[in-house]
Amino acid sequence: MATEVTVPVLGESITEATLGEWLKQPGDKVAVDEPIASLETDKVSVEVPSPVAGVMGQHAVQVGDTVLVGAMIATIEAGDGAPAVAAAPQPAVLESPAATAGQQAPAAPSDTPAALSPSVRRAVLEHGVDPATVKGTGKDGRLTKDDVVAAAATPAAAPAPSEPLPVASSVAAATGRKEERVRMTRLRQTIAKRLKEAQNTAALLTTFNDVDMSAVIAARAKYKDLFEKKHGVRLGFMGFFVKAACLALKDIPSVNASIEGDEIVYHDYADISVAVSSPGGLVVPVVRDADQMSVAEVEKTIGDFGKRAKDGTLKMDEMKGGTFTISNGGVFGSLMSTPIINPPQAAVLGLHRIEDRPVVVNGEIVIRPMMYLALSYDHRLIDGREAVTFLVALKNAIEDPTRILIDL
Repeated sequence: MATEVTVPVLGESITEATLGEWLKQPGDKVAVDEPIASLETDKVSVEVPSPVAGVMGQHAVQVGDTVLVGAMIATIEAGDGAPAVAAAPQPAVLESPAATAGQQAPAAPSDTPAALSPSVRRAVLEHGVDPATVKGTGKDGRLTKDDVVAAAATPAAAPAPSEPLPVASSVAAATGRKEERVRMTRLRQTIAKRLKEAQNTAALLTTFNDVDMSAVIAARAKYKDLFEKKHGVRLGFMGFFVKAACLALKDIPSVNASIEGDEIVYHDYADISVAVSSPGGLVVPVVRDADQMSVAEVEKTIGDFGKRAKDGTLKMDEMKGGTFTISNGGVFGSLMSTPIINPPQAAVLGLHRIEDRPVVVNGEIVIRPMMYLALSYDHRLIDGREAVTFLVALKNAIEDPTRILIDL
């Protein structure tokens, strides 16, 4: 007797998802609660567990299909390891011209691009690695992103520049130039929609300042070993900036507010959204009550978010809310930017790379490690004076970290 596997409840207001990857193929032995598929939602990836032990039956949907909450996606047959059942055809990563015309894409074996997870497909595209030549170290021999990166680091593993990339359909023109069409992930579609809505709705403006990082760098160099030994986490710069931002938000509460209808909502707490990188793009988990945390607690929370963002295991509730956002483009080498706010928040702080620059101190030109700060804000709610005052307060706290300790 077959047991149906349905799409679980994905979170408040989320009614559909995209089938990102089949973790079990027809005929595979399945244990109770063992993940059999991965779903991509607007924010995170969610694994679908098997409700019973048995053998994987037919796939009712294909990779890339949109599925509704409660819909059946597969069956689990009774037994403990029967011969493989014929699988439903898996879709190609991209639509070929034939598929666009309504023809069915051919079935894909487990080592083809169509059967790879979204993060692995992106890594294959980025590094130009043929997945068929790489041995997978993941569960059931599946390729992982680290496998692809390691293969790319080996010169013999990389294909010649003239060879076409193995992932996605390519259409070659008479000139030999190629184009690729890759379907946007659900997360990327959501990011694009929200950013465009922010531009269309808010009166966006960005103001800049710079900050001398000498004091924070010196404190980090002096205490990083003791800090890591005591707290089990590295002392970075984000802990300082989150705490400095919390002080500045207390001084300028409108930067920590939001607009709902014709009302302004002021928050007496600081839930800081911190942008971290994931295989599908930037996500913004929330450090809740950051104003009540120590620097060590902030660093631990952000470190955990970063690790789970790469693994795709962030939870829905960890992405909701937030009263202010910090985005650190400096880790990628950005010198300056104008970040876009994360609605319904009213402001976002952009951090950038640290570089030695000549500055004037007490009438003398000296070389100091400087960073540009950018505050993008909704001018409907925040005036220019308030934005500048916020950045100055933040700058003062970073240049004299003692202010963070004494709440000044």
